[in-house]
Amino acid sequence: MVIIAAVDSDSDNSGRCSRQGHIALNAQLLSPAAGYRNAGVSQYILALLRSLPAACPDFTLTAFVGAGVSDSFAGWRVRRSALPGDSPPLRILWEQGLQPGALLSQRVDLVHAPVNVGPLLRPCRMVTTVHDLAFLRYPETFRPLHRLYQRTMALWTARHADAVIAVSESTRADCIRFFGVPPAKVVTVPNGVLADFRPLPREQVEAFRRARGLPERFLLSVATMEPRKNLPRLLEALARVPAAPPLYLVGGRGWYHDSVDQAIARLGLEGRVHLAGYVPHAELPLWYNAASWLVYPSLYEGFGLPALEALACGTPCIVSAASSLPEVVGDAAVLIDPLDVETMAEALRHTTGERDLEASLRAAGPRRAALFSWSRTATETAAVYRAVLEGRRRHA
Repeated sequence: MVIIAAVDSDSDNSGRCSRQGHIALNAQLLSPAAGYRNAGVSQYILALLRSLPAACPDFTLTAFVGAGVSDSFAGWRVRRSALPGDSPPLRILWEQGLQPGALLSQRVDLVHAPVNVGPLLRPCRMVTTVHDLAFLRYPETFRPLHRLYQRTMALWTARHADAVIAVSESTRADCIRFFGVPPAKVVTVPNGVLADFRPLPREQVEAFRRARGLPERFLLSVATMEPRKNLPRLLEALARVPAAPPLYLVGGRGWYHDSVDQAIARLGLEGRVHLAGYVPHAELPLWYNAASWLVYPSLYEGFGLPALEALACGTPCIVSAASSLPEVVGDAAVLIDPLDVETMAEALRHTTGERDLEASLRAAGPRRAALFSWSRTATETAAVYRAVLEGRRRHA
């Protein structure tokens, strides 16, 4: 049994597939709800849905989405499941139990598994995107069942996929080292940044500041509250710099988030740290523009979209020197050791008076961010599809 609801009316209704091939995107992790599940990987899927049609005019494109996703996507034949993608057990049921039948019935030539895991049974070629290997590099930051599923299924998927897309050179190196995937099979395709993330008019930013009751100067951290984001060490560093501006934590509550609340109480930072919670993606450019500095001390990132988004907005950044982040920010940010609280505190002291540095980084950020775009991501992703399908045709 394959549970698929209606096709969107503005999608391709011809019923015919392009002679170049039929590509399916498993978009079950596209989240319709506000919260931490609507963060990084959901935004990656949304960006592909919006940008791939222009890069794939010679392909038929089908998106498999979960229940509750109300958006329609130009250029896509949308197949909506009756199962919600936000429920991990039901999503896994669809991905492993029902997706193979859907791929077969839709006569798909290639399926893209955009978040680490693809179907064990598949009647077509497969490309997977690996965002990070945090479940191997920092296993203690994951719930046991989540860690076990990712370790088992992501490893199998990467080894059996026809091609693996890594979102950074750091992630590519991890795939080769920890998964044993042949280097020739792993292609780096960086993430992009939306045009919405840019320096905004001062009047618009000040109106937002007044509406939110934000101070003239404040520090911003945009991250799901989970252990890998290293927020307790950031709070310890903040406690060592009494003159630093207040800190606003923007992001939903993920797993093991209690450590943040405990650190705020233990360090007496209740008046200096503000938990803004989940913020709709459309509102994030205003937060970046209003902030004096972004602080992003993550222990490990496969890419690090918040850092890139802040750069695009011209927000000075203090960023972890770990994993992929140096290759994303280049020389347009202050880099810190995420394990060294005193080094982090010293960087926070930059936020209290070094206006020349601040001005320099505000100018450098947008220039750096201009190197990354979702149209580039789509073009390079489409090239991977073509290479895989061309390989199939050569060996047919």
